Amino acid sequence: MYGEPALPAGFDHLPYADPAAPKGGTISIGEAGGFDSLNPYIIRGRAPWNLGPWTVETLMARSLDEPFTLYGLLAESVETDEARTFVEFTLREGARFSDGSPVTVDDVIWSFETLAADGQPRYAGSWSKVAETIRTGPRSVRFTFTEPDRELPLVLGLRPVLKKAQWEGKDFTESTLEPPIGSGPYVVDGVDPGRSVTYRRNPDWWGHDLPINRGLYNFDTIRTEFYADTSVMFEAFKSGNLSLWRELNPARWAINFDFPAVRDGGVKLEEVAHRRPSGMEGLVMNTRRPMFDDWRVREALILAFDFTLINQTLTGGVEPRIDSYFANSDLGMTPGAAASQAVADLLAPYKDSLAPGALDGYALPRQDSAGAQRENLRRAMRLLVEAGWHVEQGVLTRDGKPFRFEILLPQGNDQVATVTQIYVEALKRLGIEARITSVDSAQYKERTTNFDYDMTHILRALSLSPGTEQVLYWGSAGANQPGSRNLMGMMSPAADAMIAAMLRAKEPDEFRNATEALDRILMTGRFVVPFWYSKVSRIAYRGDLRHPGHVPLYGDWPGFMPETWWQEP
Repeated sequence: MYGEPALPAGFDHLPYADPAAPKGGTISIGEAGGFDSLNPYIIRGRAPWNLGPWTVETLMARSLDEPFTLYGLLAESVETDEARTFVEFTLREGARFSDGSPVTVDDVIWSFETLAADGQPRYAGSWSKVAETIRTGPRSVRFTFTEPDRELPLVLGLRPVLKKAQWEGKDFTESTLEPPIGSGPYVVDGVDPGRSVTYRRNPDWWGHDLPINRGLYNFDTIRTEFYADTSVMFEAFKSGNLSLWRELNPARWAINFDFPAVRDGGVKLEEVAHRRPSGMEGLVMNTRRPMFDDWRVREALILAFDFTLINQTLTGGVEPRIDSYFANSDLGMTPGAAASQAVADLLAPYKDSLAPGALDGYALPRQDSAGAQRENLRRAMRLLVEAGWHVEQGVLTRDGKPFRFEILLPQGNDQVATVTQIYVEALKRLGIEARITSVDSAQYKERTTNFDYDMTHILRALSLSPGTEQVLYWGSAGANQPGSRNLMGMMSPAADAMIAAMLRAKEPDEFRNATEALDRILMTGRFVVPFWYSKVSRIAYRGDLRHPGHVPLYGDWPGFMPETWWQEP
């Protein structure tokens, strides 16, 4: 995205892959919830998380050791101009699907058009900027753009390429348990609906010896097991039914990992530092609901969240709070600090629409003393009164209607449920009645797809090169588009403009300024009650598993674990 790729032409392998890693063995991974579809590219149904990356390939592949750099995968070459007004890909001659048929330009064009028309909303946004698709040769295709967009060639390079012939006479939008035919390293070998999926490494995989793949995808079999909740899943790991466990709670990491398999070396424990942004995790308010359309109300709900108590209760108080969408990086705002002149200039045209603090500084409520939370609740009540709410017989009301709302949660995430339960009790002190509704994964997917919630859990992992995906997360176009990931219903011309500036930026400083400006809009919008984040990943794994010594920039992000791992013979 910026500057030159780190790896030279003719590189042998990715720096975080070991080309000498042995092939073979089995690894079992757990996932909370269930699944009712094997098509991960559509709105309907819930598909296993890694089904797409393990079975379907893209024209180019990302290096996890660089903020945003792609190298050829299905494509042997890529061409674009300085302004990036077009991109042309040339397919590798030997690229083949798992059934032995060649990957063709027709497959590429059909995949891109079908995903844009019938797939998840994230595909349509970028495709709307494609003015023309031109077949330029038997193995090459050119996409010209309606406007320069520095990221768009990379975005198209990461679009999945499906087999057109598989879908002839079928409705692509319908949920199905027929797996997609892809060209990737694995094929779906067994399915127990809702309970497990088994992937088998394709011995005839066309791309096994490409430099971008060398040392990756070493297991013969990967099995994903689904569990109703994380506590049951952890017991399955302890008993040896699962090979890996990523512990998100440092308190549990300190006290729950002294079981026999750890003591005798059958399970290894490791902390892996990462350099990725914090992203955002918390409880998001749906501003499509009238009760949440006032920033003062949203600030009051943030003030009511006793982070110190909750953090101490659940993590031992060791994790830092998320005080920026891009914390743990140089992309985000400094809490409490005023915007630099460059950032202020970007926001100046939208000054009148910005929430308080966007320009002169904003920070989450202080909780650094015994009386701080009591003062936070007093401030919260003052803001609620300003917004027209008042307490009658212990109930917060406005126009005779009580402040009452539902917090929708997916079943299986015990930690989020515990956080929310403590929060609900705190809200009672303001006269607010919040009730928790936990539903299974299918219901949760259906309700969030249609924005049928007042408040719900949000988790947005962000990279060091945020770009087009920000449109899906926060863009006005998706605010009322079912299936978009704009959970808060944010409609902000200022945010749209900052995302556009991020995509236009040619220099790192331009990009950082635009990203900080977006961060200020998001944080001062007060859409989310933020939780905490970890600067390390805590991983427990079976003793015969190994991984390369070089940990990539993005730490244990998907693509590093388990793709680079192997089983010791």
